[in-house]
Amino acid sequence: MKYRALGNTGLKVSEVSFGTWAIGGSWGKTNDEEALKALQYAIDQGVNFFDTADVYGNGHSEDLLAKATKGKEDQIYIATKFCRQGDITDPNNYSYETISSYCDASLKRLQREAIDLYQIHCPATEILRDGEVFHVLDRLQKEGKIRNYGVSVESVEEGLICLEHPNVKALQVIFNIFRQKPLEELFPKAYEQGVGILARVPLASGLLTGKFTKEHVFEQDDHRRYNESGESFNVGETFAGVGFKNGVELADQLKWIGKGRPSMASAALRWILDQKEVSCVIPGFKNVQQIDSNLQALDTVSFTQEELDKLKNFYHAQVKDIIQGVY
Repeated sequence: MKYRALGNTGLKVSEVSFGTWAIGGSWGKTNDEEALKALQYAIDQGVNFFDTADVYGNGHSEDLLAKATKGKEDQIYIATKFCRQGDITDPNNYSYETISSYCDASLKRLQREAIDLYQIHCPATEILRDGEVFHVLDRLQKEGKIRNYGVSVESVEEGLICLEHPNVKALQVIFNIFRQKPLEELFPKAYEQGVGILARVPLASGLLTGKFTKEHVFEQDDHRRYNESGESFNVGETFAGVGFKNGVELADQLKWIGKGRPSMASAALRWILDQKEVSCVIPGFKNVQQIDSNLQALDTVSFTQEELDKLKNFYHAQVKDIIQGVY
């Protein structure tokens, strides 16, 4: 395993870390036994950082992480998120009393004394502009409930707003071959300020594995079926906002990246890790096989400058103008 600094938090995190949305729910069938085996396998391979949220399975992902990391609390870092249990546009949802209650509930589920990285979970842009939420997080940090805090953002604009607040230590950003905009302004500024970058949706909800055909049908409880156009939450969280059928066509054009590499998926993750500003990539998983597949990115050969230029041109010519939503 290789490790990188999570900004200037003092934490060194595994380059390939993991998100736990899929094992909590909203990705079709889940299996706790398989999830716990996968978590243990990841830890055995040197993974020391996991991202979760209080709404993943209504806290179920946090419960699973507590079981998997029991006795290893000083070795395994956990980032969790808050605010989406309430109305993300309501300022009262970000009061000290409300956030403190969210935090206490997560600490109880995680069975920890402090949260390594506490993140605002894709709040309304107006909340970030107002900035009062950051004062609340400063207070929780002084109380010792959280060690560091950051923000999971939906857009470059939101990320830049967060960088105006010096105690924001990490940004979680949708970033993959289909979503290259953060490279232009956000990443350089974050890097200059010592702010860590967590790259989420790295495989564009599975599109960048190259395994789907246009005929594929997702299960009823899979967000890739019920949120393709942003019906339930931000459209960027599902297929990175490119849509399923468009995404399959685009992914087919990218299959060349897997040639000479273990897989298209490992190549897509490698492209992310080739960006120096990225602290870690956090793909999802449901089982040991998916953990193993994603970890192949560590030994995947990096992209040449010619390949990087080809992917940049691909994004500008074919992708950026069809992405739905504000990004």
